[in-house]
Amino acid sequence: MKMTSGWIILDKDSGLFSRTAGGRIARMLGTKKFGHIGTLDPMATGVLPIAIGDATKMIPFVEDVAPSVKEYLFSCQFGFETDTLDITGHEIARTDVIPPESVVLAALESLRGSILQTPPMYSAVHIDGVRAHELARRGRAVEIPPRSVEIYELEFMGRDGASWHFRTVCSRGTYVRSLARDIAAKCGTIATVDMIRRTKTNGFDIKDAVKLDFLEKVFNNSGNFGENLKPIDFGLGDIPVLNLSDKDADFYRNGGFVRTATNDGLHRIYTDDQFIGIGVVSDGVLRPKRTI
Repeated sequence: MKMTSGWIILDKDSGLFSRTAGGRIARMLGTKKFGHIGTLDPMATGVLPIAIGDATKMIPFVEDVAPSVKEYLFSCQFGFETDTLDITGHEIARTDVIPPESVVLAALESLRGSILQTPPMYSAVHIDGVRAHELARRGRAVEIPPRSVEIYELEFMGRDGASWHFRTVCSRGTYVRSLARDIAAKCGTIATVDMIRRTKTNGFDIKDAVKLDFLEKVFNNSGNFGENLKPIDFGLGDIPVLNLSDKDADFYRNGGFVRTATNDGLHRIYTDDQFIGIGVVSDGVLRPKRTI
């Protein structure tokens, strides 16, 4: 039986681990082979691209060629902080300092652009080969070095009771929980995130996303995901196309080099409109890089 391959653009629910969500989708499609782009915190919701089957081979190329920017909606509450920097954690500090809106707006201005950001202790950052959140759960206090990230857009979206709402467009590697912490620090107080929703990542958009419970209903009723299963080459639109004849395609699939007049660089390789992989052209020769 041919393995099902493609992309599911998931709108992940809160309370669900990213890998757990991917595993549930893979099981419905009858495969153990899956991966995802950009882990979301369990409490966070939003866009989580899930690669199924041979689409996992495309993850590095999607990450490298698609815009690495991400868009988040998030909210936080000023006046207390938890060990995880979100409301799932244990409170470790409290203050009566709630900043006025003018001070918050000034803080946002100072955080736009290239900044140094320290990831949360409860994160997937590796410290001496071990993920930071694993060390945190063992009670080990370690210093995580700050990293350079880009905050392209950061705006205040209004208040709803104690929750202050924001929107940001940022680079890969940015932690929203740390951003909320830094906003609060600029205001002379502390804060805890109570909502994170990712609306864009690596060229994938929330408008293309579907809920896991919807997919499970489709599976239980018909088993046909239809248009919800995107093709393997979905998300590779920035890589130019190179079409091969049937003869050259067979040679290419078996690791052969093919002469071409095409420009140097990465190319999406097709034959008869069928996607067969990613190749690289150098000095008039196409070499396979990842075949399907």
